[in-house]
Amino acid sequence: MDSITHLFVGGAIAAALAPASQRRAALLAGAALNSLPDIDVLPLMLSDDPVTRMVCHRGMTHSLLVLPFVAWALWAWFRSRGGRVSAAPGRWFWICQCTLLAHPLLDAFTVYGTQLFWPLQAPPAMWSSLFIIDPVFSLCLAVPCVIAWFALKGSLAQRSLKAGLALSLVYLGMSQAAKWQVEREAERSLARIGLQDAPRFSVPMPFNILLWRVVAMTPDGFVEAERSLVADRGPMQFHRYGSDVDALEAVRDYASVQRLRWFNHGFMKAQRRGELLVLSDLRMGSEPDYSFRFAVARRDGVRWQEMAPQQLRWPWEASRRLDAMWRRIWRAPPESSPPTSQSTSTDAPAYRQRQG
Repeated sequence: MDSITHLFVGGAIAAALAPASQRRAALLAGAALNSLPDIDVLPLMLSDDPVTRMVCHRGMTHSLLVLPFVAWALWAWFRSRGGRVSAAPGRWFWICQCTLLAHPLLDAFTVYGTQLFWPLQAPPAMWSSLFIIDPVFSLCLAVPCVIAWFALKGSLAQRSLKAGLALSLVYLGMSQAAKWQVEREAERSLARIGLQDAPRFSVPMPFNILLWRVVAMTPDGFVEAERSLVADRGPMQFHRYGSDVDALEAVRDYASVQRLRWFNHGFMKAQRRGELLVLSDLRMGSEPDYSFRFAVARRDGVRWQEMAPQQLRWPWEASRRLDAMWRRIWRAPPESSPPTSQSTSTDAPAYRQRQG
């Protein structure tokens, strides 16, 4: 999640657990503790390898096998110094534990990927039911934190904090329920076009859990569809996009490609851009705009040569699509046109070809 949300998550948890007389201090301490795992971005900034910066973020400092010991060490150190922690050691022990562990667990609800069990080499968790910035979720916790700051010792502060935490958990549950509905319809719609076994993922569109994007991999690229839980009925309309799968196969043993494949679960698009082979992470963005694009190889005659990875940026059009995205939540798309001869299935009323 975004840094502002982490501040409110930690502040709300800590203030709800702390004695009333320490509530303001707990708000600040919880905000700091919940933000602490993102300290890993500081050493990563020293690396000139963009793939390393991506795949190592949310690693060691986000591990459920590491953070409990960090929380205990911080609690023990502050307790030894006296003050608030030594005055209520039990409560502050749980403040340290809960605020630190809440960070990676919340991050896992996004699609980026969180290495919850580092140093084990399990692929990063990406439960992908929240966009990285979700104003509704953030407000569930921001408002109680503001109330608690000004209400001081009153019962209103504690009630608002408990209500905010409860609402945030309900919202997380709603996001998972929404994802289940989208996944269920995606499975049906993909089966109609012969892609029921294709690797796929679903992710909410920016700032909401009402409009979703589904991507499924195909032998020659991928298909993409949107699903509005408000407006859409019937099969999902998938659009097909190509990927240079031959080039991707040719470079699959390159170190940077292997690391990216592990991190993004294989959800990437390969395309030739001049002499460069560019891999785009399909999980973040939508065709043709993606947040992470890496040049991993250079064409040398008829062969691809490995190169030091470079993160590429070209004109970003996604921000211009926000208004259309908002309208899409409330309005279903027009009926699908008949499938073209290039479609992979002749029985594909919800499947259309597009040039990618």
